[in-house]
Amino acid sequence: MILGGLVDLLTLLDEAVAALKAPLGEEEREQGWTDDLRREVQEEISLSRSALRRHGAGTVRYLRPRFDEWMEWEGVRSGRLRSLVTDVQRCLVDAQRAA
Repeated sequence: MILGGLVDLLTLLDEAVAALKAPLGEEEREQGWTDDLRREVQEEISLSRSALRRHGAGTVRYLRPRFDEWMEWEGVRSGRLRSLVTDVQRCLVDAQRAA
């Protein structure tokens, strides 16, 4: 992964963490999000972000993003947060392929 790709990935992770730190609105709750799930997903993304910042781009190959399975299991429906978390997973997987 080149430096620009890492910067873009970290920017997306920052955006996701910020969005998931915010209190859930009624729309997100209707889509199946709970406070516990929001916190757990936010923590997992934060851990990935911290690992990449501390240890560099090579760390991406050790990350195992499975947010889609997690959200499916929890019954989360389509919406802004699910799309953002899905983008995070896609970018992490793309970065793993490029590493």
